[in-house]
Order: sequence, then C-alpha cells, then structure tokens
Amino acid sequence: MEIDKTESRIPLHKLEKQILGVLREKDGLNFADIGAKAQIKVDQVRRAIEWLKTKGLVDEQRINESIIELLEAGKSASRNGLPERRLLNFLRERGGKAELTEISSKVLSSDETSAAIGISRTSKWIEVRKENGHAFVHLKGEPLATPEEELISTLSSPRRLATLTNKERMAYSSLAKRPGFILEVASKEVKIKLSKEGQSILIEEGSGINVTAPPPIIYSGRKHPLQIFMDEVKEIFVSLGFEEIVGPLVQSAFWNFDALFTPQDHPAREIQDTFYLRDSTIASPASPDLLDTVASVHQNGGATGSRGWGYKWNKDLTSRVVMRTHTTAVTVKYLADKTPEEARVFSVGRVFRNEKVTFKNLVEFHQIEGITVGSRVTLRDIMGLLSKFYERLGLKRVKFWPSFFPYTEPSLQSMVYNEKLSKWVELCGMGIFRPEVTRPLGVKNPVLAWGGGLERLVMLRYGLDDVRYLYENDLEWLRSVPLCP
Repeated sequence: MEIDKTESRIPLHKLEKQILGVLREKDGLNFADIGAKAQIKVDQVRRAIEWLKTKGLVDEQRINESIIELLEAGKSASRNGLPERRLLNFLRERGGKAELTEISSKVLSSDETSAAIGISRTSKWIEVRKENGHAFVHLKGEPLATPEEELISTLSSPRRLATLTNKERMAYSSLAKRPGFILEVASKEVKIKLSKEGQSILIEEGSGINVTAPPPIIYSGRKHPLQIFMDEVKEIFVSLGFEEIVGPLVQSAFWNFDALFTPQDHPAREIQDTFYLRDSTIASPASPDLLDTVASVHQNGGATGSRGWGYKWNKDLTSRVVMRTHTTAVTVKYLADKTPEEARVFSVGRVFRNEKVTFKNLVEFHQIEGITVGSRVTLRDIMGLLSKFYERLGLKRVKFWPSFFPYTEPSLQSMVYNEKLSKWVELCGMGIFRPEVTRPLGVKNPVLAWGGGLERLVMLRYGLDDVRYLYENDLEWLRSVPLCP
C-alpha cells in the first residue's frame, strides 16, 4: 500500500501508518476490512486502533442494526422455489390442471400445499373446483417473478434491513409471517473513522519502527472483577475482626427453612421459588432432640415465649434436599454446632433462587451474610458495623429504616446513596435473630444478623445497570476493569 511521503507531526508505529493509509483510501471500515486491506491480523488491527484512539487520530463508531438471513425453509425455497411457484410449475406441466391429492402427494408437503393454495388463490393464479367428487386445481395465470422470490434471490448472504427498498420491505414482511423462512438478527458493528486530527496528519513512507511508539499491550491472566470484589469484601470483614465460615451448596429443608422458623406452608418453600433435588432426602438432618424442639416452636412456640405458627409440623418435609436459597443456612448450622456466647463470623457464597432472569435478578448469585453474637450487642452496633463496611467500599452516604424480615425482629433495611444514579439504593437487610431461631439451638445471647446480594454491590462499583453483564464474558470490558480501583 502506498503512503504519503511526508513527515508526521506525531510519532507513529508501522502498524498505525498502515491503518491510517487504509482509512485515507476508504473511511469507516470495520476491523476485519481494515485487516484485509492492510494485510495484517485482526488482533494487530485492534491493538493499533487503541493506540490511534489514544492519540486522537481515529474515532470509534458503534452501529446497531438488524440483519436478515434465511432459515432452513427459506434456503430450500432459494434452491427449489417457493411452494406457490412449485405448485404453478406443476400445474403448467400437467396442462393447467391437477387433482389436489396428487399435488400434496407428489409435489408439496401438506403444510406447503395449504400455504401454496392459499397464496395462489388470493393472487388469482389458480382456481379450485370439484369435479366428480374430487377437488381439482386449475391454472389461471403465472407471475413472472414475485417480490418474495426476488428478495430471496438476494439473500444468499445476510443483508442489512436498512438496505431494503420499499418493495423488498413489503416482501420481507410477507416472508416473515411464514414459519422457518426468514430471521431478523440484531447486529452490533464497530467502524473506525479518521478524526479531524487523523485527516490532517501527514504520514511517512518506508520508515522503520518508531522506538517512541507505545509497546504492545499484553493481556495476562487475571481474576474476574466479581472475584476481585469478593476478595475485597472478605478482606474488609477480616480486618473488622470477623472469621469466615463456609458450608455446602446443598442443604436439607430443615437448615434452610425450619431452623429459621419459616413455616412449612410459606410460599418461599414452594417449587416456584426453590430448587429441590429430585428423589433426594436426608434421613436425619439434625439430632432427634433438636427436631423435637424446633417442632414445638413451630406448633406452639415451645419455651421461647412465642405462640408459634399453630399448625401440625411435618418431620418428613425437613428431609427434602434443596439448593440453598441463602447462606443463612450455613450461619444457623454454625450457631447450632458452636452455641457461642460471643462470635463474629461471615460468609460469602453462591445461593440459588427459582426466579425469572432479569436485569436485576439471577437464578444463581452470591450473598454476603454475617452475624455478631454478644451479651450486650444492639441494633446500634450492627448499624455502625455496616456503615463502616460500606465506607471501606467507598459508599459514604448510608441510612437505615425499619423493615420486616421473617427471622429477625426488630429488622432494618440499609440504603446507600449512588452518586451516578442520584438516588438511594437498597442493600443489606439486618436485624436481631428472633428467639424462635436462637433458643432451640441453645444460643442465649442476642445474635445480630445481616445479609444481601453481592452482585448489587458489584454493579454499584463498576457502574453497571444490568446484573447479567457480569457473566457475559465481554473480554473488552473484563480487560478494561482496573485491578486497583
């Protein structure tokens, strides 16, 4: 490729010069086209484009458009003709008349026959008449080429919807109503254009590599931003005097629900909200004494001073196996095993909810959970603790308000102010475990507890508005996230 033989005002790498030369000949190309014209690899193009963007010589234009392409039925029609054209050709070969049963047995499938007859009758190309108790199809006329046929002939390779003429758009609307013929696909394309500075710059020809040019970018292995944030959260809690606890992802319904005083007819325990392992049970999820104690708490409050839920507790339901819906199952098992008088523990782990995936909900996500046990702990302690935690994450405007959670009383909801969104965002819920939870486990001192979704905090950190983006493996975004925010 020939490049202007003049002196550049900005130091340029050889690859940069090649790409600028390509863009001078034809502006607004994608990475693949630039690589083909410059005869260099696409990865080299991407790297050089990043350098040129840093120097202000090129601009990146992201184009969202719709691409139309043929599906299997459409590809078949491209090769063999549309069903209505094959029908008309068959009638002409038969002298302009054929029995309907012969058409469906020799030429078209039953679905194709119905569609071809309907379209041809509406267009007045055929007429169907009964003769001697049999249905015959008569040819009345043939079009030279229908708009649908003309459009299909142009779709040997996908086309942009924006390039269709008005006539082709009408044909596209018609074909889109036919199952399996045509598909509209959303497409994202990045095109590179010369900036004003890039258009005015003069490029050297034939010079060697410029030693002042930026070195190649090396993308070494690194942790996922979600894992980086998770490690940061753990480090904060450890620095605040907490110990991490872990537990299995699979739990019995007893530890996931019953031990937390969740009634056995609660909607959260239905299959619509919880993943149960089919045909799986745990014969003895807890000791017989603990099972009896929890049963009495559910039925009449036991020795907790509560009235309980007032129903007949079913021991068999406790043996069902679930994918844990919260890490609180790990926390309550810890309390049962240790019966601590004082403790500071936390957990960060995956949980599972049978929910519809949306921009703010996932089926599988991570939860932050923690408890503080002590004879003199109060809600003021947990408010101070979470305020300090949020402050370490860079969230300084925090407030709390009364709320309701099934196994804490009193309960609070924590809110932090998001500067980018200019609004308050709900984060961790908190409270003091009810006596119905702690007394059966042998824990006498108050237990402060809090929990919330990790992904929501990660979204605040990285300015995301869709939680699904964390799991899309967008390499460009993953490489752009700073290791030390």
